[in-house]
Amino acid sequence: MRHRLLTALLPAALAALVGCSSMPPAPSGRISATSFRAEQIASPAAREVGMYSLMMLRTGYQFGGKNPSAGLDCSGLVTHVYREAADMRLAGNAASLAREGREVAVDQLRTGDLVFFNTLGRPFSHVGIYLGNGEFVHAPNSRGQVRVEKLTTLYWSQRFEMARTLLN
Repeated sequence: MRHRLLTALLPAALAALVGCSSMPPAPSGRISATSFRAEQIASPAAREVGMYSLMMLRTGYQFGGKNPSAGLDCSGLVTHVYREAADMRLAGNAASLAREGREVAVDQLRTGDLVFFNTLGRPFSHVGIYLGNGEFVHAPNSRGQVRVEKLTTLYWSQRFEMARTLLN
């Protein structure tokens, strides 16, 4: 009886733990390992964004968080990093950030570009900062800390929507 109860409650408990990276849309699988054959050279400002974003690793997650000492959410991470590393003032959530800069193809990604995902069943519900070699840094709440992920993992490749660049 207890096993049956745990089996029934486990999916609901897992769904409750996942916030910025939950509720998958239909699979698209638009990214593969071959998408990153020739890495693009990033500007010094873009490299600074990438390096600064790595300094945020293990920062705690906080929904709506814009301050690393109190915790960051995905858009808070992006706005904080761009303000500190590139002296760019960005505002808003992932969807509003998706209207900034210009779109870039996956095979043209450079360090510092923004990568957008549909994780909540609505467009541009999650954002991260591309690092190079198919990796990005972001602030999900499923494990509670800013971390690095691969775009080619099944979860992220199925939810990828677009990338945008804010720096030359």
